[in-house]
Amino acid sequence: MRITILQGAFLPVPPLRGGAMEKLWFELGKQIRQKGHSVCHLSRSFPGLPDEEEIEGVRHLRVRGYDTPANSLHLKLLDLLYSRRALQFLPPADILVTNTFWMPILARRRQEKFGRIMVDVNRMPKGQMRLYSRSSCLRACSSAVLQSINREVPHRVSMMRMIPNPLPFLPPTLLSEIRQPVILFCGRLHPEKGIELLINAFAKACEQGLSGWTLRLVGPADPAAGGGGEHWLKSLLISPRTAGHSIEWLGPIYAEKELISHYQQSAIFVYPSLAGQGEALPVAPLEAMACGAVPIVSDLACFRDYITPGVSGLVFNQCDADPAARLAEKILILAGDPESRASMAEAALSVRQSHHPATIATEFLRCFEEMLQQPIA
Repeated sequence: MRITILQGAFLPVPPLRGGAMEKLWFELGKQIRQKGHSVCHLSRSFPGLPDEEEIEGVRHLRVRGYDTPANSLHLKLLDLLYSRRALQFLPPADILVTNTFWMPILARRRQEKFGRIMVDVNRMPKGQMRLYSRSSCLRACSSAVLQSINREVPHRVSMMRMIPNPLPFLPPTLLSEIRQPVILFCGRLHPEKGIELLINAFAKACEQGLSGWTLRLVGPADPAAGGGGEHWLKSLLISPRTAGHSIEWLGPIYAEKELISHYQQSAIFVYPSLAGQGEALPVAPLEAMACGAVPIVSDLACFRDYITPGVSGLVFNQCDADPAARLAEKILILAGDPESRASMAEAALSVRQSHHPATIATEFLRCFEEMLQQPIA
C-alpha cells in the first residue's frame, strides 16, 4: 500500500519540539515502512530540517507552517492555509491519514488520487465529525473518543474504528538500579492538566508525613507551546504553600533518551488532568508505564483503556470536594508501600506489548485494508 501521513501546521517531524501526535506518527510511519509499505510523511517546515528527505525508508516532505496561536479561531484559519498549501504536495496514494481540521474536507472529492481518508481523532470531537461524512474512516484513539464520535454521527458507525495510540518509542531496556523517590509529571504545564492541583496535593502529602520525595515537573509553560504561561507557573512554585518542599521544574525536554531517563528514574508518575471534555488518550502515562513508573491519574474515561485501578496504577476523583486531599492520599499510599508499588510497576509494563509500535502499526494496516475494500463515499 501507498500511505500518506499528513500532520498539523504547528509542530515539526521529527518531534524536535515534542508533540504526542508528532512523536507517535513518526514512529508508526517507520514501523509501517518496515512491514513493506510505502510511506510519505508531510509536516511543517522547520529551521534545520530540509524540505525533503528520507528517514529509515520514510519519505518526509515539509510545508510552511506556523507557531501555535493562542486564539482557537486563528488556529483554524492557519490550519486552513496550511492544509491548502499541503494539498499541492500530496502524492498519489491509497490511504491518507490526517489529524488536520480541514484536509478531510479539501481532499474528500479527490480520494481516487490521494487515497481514502482516515481522520485521526485524537481529541474529543466538538461537532466537526459531521463534516467528514465522505471520509472512509473515523479513527478514535480511545473508547471514550469512539463514544463521542458515535454521539455526533451515529449513522456512520460502520466507518468508525478504535485503535489505541502506541508508545512513541520502542520500549527501552529498564534500568536495574533502585528508583529515586521522585513523583514525575510530563506534559504541557497548563491549568487544565491539573498542575495547581498536583502541587497542592504534594504539599498536603508532605504536611501529612511524606518525607524525602521530590515533585518534578517536565514540560513547557510557554503559551506558544500549549502552556499556561511562566508567570502563572512561577506564582504556584513560589507560593507560601510550597515553601520548604522539594519541587523542581525542568522546563521542556524533547530529547527522547533524556525523557526516558526521567521516566526510568521516577517511582511515581502523576497525570491529574482536569480536561474531562478534552482529554482523549494522553501518551505520557503510557510512556511512564513502559518505563516502570507507577501512574496516578484522574478519573477520566480515557485512562480506563489501559490502567486498571489497584493493579497497574491508582485513580483519584478529581471532582471531589477536596481533590488535592484525594490525590495526596494516593501519593501517600504508593510512597509508603514499596511492595505494592513494585507489583503495580510490574503490571504497568504490560503496555510494552499491548501498545508496542509494531503491534499498533499492524492494527492500522488491517484497518487500511478494510478501507480499500469499501467504495469511496
